Amino acid sequence: MRARRGRGISAAAVAGACAVALLSVPATAAPAASASDDVASVADDNGALVMLLDSSGSMADADGSGSTRIESARKAVGTVVDSLPDGYPTGLRLYGSQKQRGCTDTRLAQPVRPLDRAGIKDAVAKVRPKGDTPIGHSLRKAADDLPEAPAGATGRRTIVLISDGEDNCGDPPPCQVARELGKKGVGLRIDAIGFKVRGKAREQLECVARAGGGAYYDAPDADALARQLQRAGRLSVDGYRLKGRKIRGGSDSGGAAALGGASGQYLDTIGPGEKRWYAVRMDGARTADFAATAVPEPGSAVGRLDGLRTELIPPKASGIGCASDTEHFGQEEGAVPLVSSVSRIPGSGGSSGQCDRGPGRYLLTVERDGDDRADGDDGDGDDGGSANSRAASARWPLELTYTSEKPLKKGTTPARSEPDLGAGGADATLPQGRGRKADGGTGFNDAARIGRGVWRDKVLPSQTLWYRVPVGWGQQLRYDVEFSNEPTVDGTSRRYSSIRTGTFTPYRQPVGGDGELTGSASYDGEPGKVSGGTVPVSWTNRFESRTHVVPVHTDGDYYIAVTLGADAARIAENPDIGVTLRVDVKGEAKAGPQHNAPAADRDPADPHAAGKGGGPDGAARDGAGWSGPTVLAVVAGGVGLLLLAGLAWWSAAARRRGGRDGDSGDDAAGGGNDAVGGGPDAMRGSA
Repeated sequence: MRARRGRGISAAAVAGACAVALLSVPATAAPAASASDDVASVADDNGALVMLLDSSGSMADADGSGSTRIESARKAVGTVVDSLPDGYPTGLRLYGSQKQRGCTDTRLAQPVRPLDRAGIKDAVAKVRPKGDTPIGHSLRKAADDLPEAPAGATGRRTIVLISDGEDNCGDPPPCQVARELGKKGVGLRIDAIGFKVRGKAREQLECVARAGGGAYYDAPDADALARQLQRAGRLSVDGYRLKGRKIRGGSDSGGAAALGGASGQYLDTIGPGEKRWYAVRMDGARTADFAATAVPEPGSAVGRLDGLRTELIPPKASGIGCASDTEHFGQEEGAVPLVSSVSRIPGSGGSSGQCDRGPGRYLLTVERDGDDRADGDDGDGDDGGSANSRAASARWPLELTYTSEKPLKKGTTPARSEPDLGAGGADATLPQGRGRKADGGTGFNDAARIGRGVWRDKVLPSQTLWYRVPVGWGQQLRYDVEFSNEPTVDGTSRRYSSIRTGTFTPYRQPVGGDGELTGSASYDGEPGKVSGGTVPVSWTNRFESRTHVVPVHTDGDYYIAVTLGADAARIAENPDIGVTLRVDVKGEAKAGPQHNAPAADRDPADPHAAGKGGGPDGAARDGAGWSGPTVLAVVAGGVGLLLLAGLAWWSAAARRRGGRDGDSGDDAAGGGNDAVGGGPDAMRGSA
């Protein structure tokens, strides 16, 4: 998701390769769009969840609603397992359930295995609260319960801790354990839910979640417990689906990892303050586009200035970069995906800063910027520091794409550049009506294909949903995202979260804003709206200077990312909230990038015709002079392209269980003209 943008030497940096271009499958007319419409090879065989449930003596106390706390927990666990997809590996561990006293009293009541709803419900029904609260010891055991990721795979393993009090054993300290576990590798997340807790107990659980790279959810009553547990469980399932060939970037230029071939997609990881080095050989004629997508755990602790920086260094430059790009979160509410990109564009002015330095070995660096004071404790081993002053300590998965784009054929005159929004400005007319359902994807690799029209979806706090829209030569994308009017937990609008959207090119370049379209705002449960779009697509836009123009230089699938801030978990009464996307693709599609190109055979923005064009993702490629980008995606483990559309369908459909198919979001934000309620605006991305 685009946050706050800073530019280095190059004002014309272009995104890295969108390696999913060759993975498209022709779409057919359907009543709804989903992440499975056009997805191949999105491996998801290593996600797992274990719920760690407090069964200590205090859970026998009344919960204030006529039931005991353990009875409310039983109902909440039943709700979450009903909302999880069939087969999702899920387990249940208890602590304090076997004896009156004991700081090693923890047991695995249901092993982590393909979801056994009846087994988990039966196990929690038999719980009789008895003993102490050994949270630290139980966290270590829960981490061991989760299966290791298969060789060559990258995925999420989640512990969801549910407690009504603080650890009363003291050794090992829970926050210290969470921090140790969080540093062991990528993909382990610890969420914590505080059931009727205050004071030190709440602070301890907040620290566990922060140190474990997860989120803290407050549950003051039984209804809130069920809601927050459902959110945590579904976020475990719906994590960003990474794809690529695993590599390890070098620690310096001499050890730079080679990016082989004309194009590719790769997976790495990056820690706080770390810089990774990569190398690629380029000829003198092709445009080269790089993008690095960092995927921290959604909602995990970040600082305002934490971010990601990419830099391209040409041959014989003595380490001096010719293009750079830095992306910051620009907020402290919680982590979202970050995309940073750079390009080398031949013919853009020699030594004027566009990396037009001829053939040779180019170096790419990816650096994690920001506050690296990740531990931030006071020495007692159980204080995670302020979430507003420290970066998450966990390593971030890094998805790197590289595209080599051929030049136009000799003698071809490209159409003129299109630097103005024109018909796609703030006052643009957009489609109206109720719309069709769409299941947003988890990231670039499984983004749901949609087209011109109105689309309805639901989003969780901390979640980013992804969509892709085919846009042809001469066309421009314009859309609004409306967030629905939702009941709030306290019946008022006294708290604020953020709503955001970002637009990305087929090469994953973040499209900057010129101030006319508002991509971020505050949200308090009242209707809210954010907007995005592009200038018309023109090959010659790459030679412009403005960040909202330069990237829009190729036809294909443009991406929309929609994020609801983590603090919405304290606002919305429902587990998720409704969103409506009003999408338009303006202008007539041309058959190619050349001057006076004829009209394309079909409009790629028509959702019934998408995917039927002459090139990747339905974009027409048969116009004179277009030689197109060469794109190759290499799947983790080197096993080739796996057509797992059925698995993608399962994952997308599963997220809709337990309320996602309801009608609470049907009237999201009405017609989209309501002003966002008061409160501070979220920091808006700026060039």
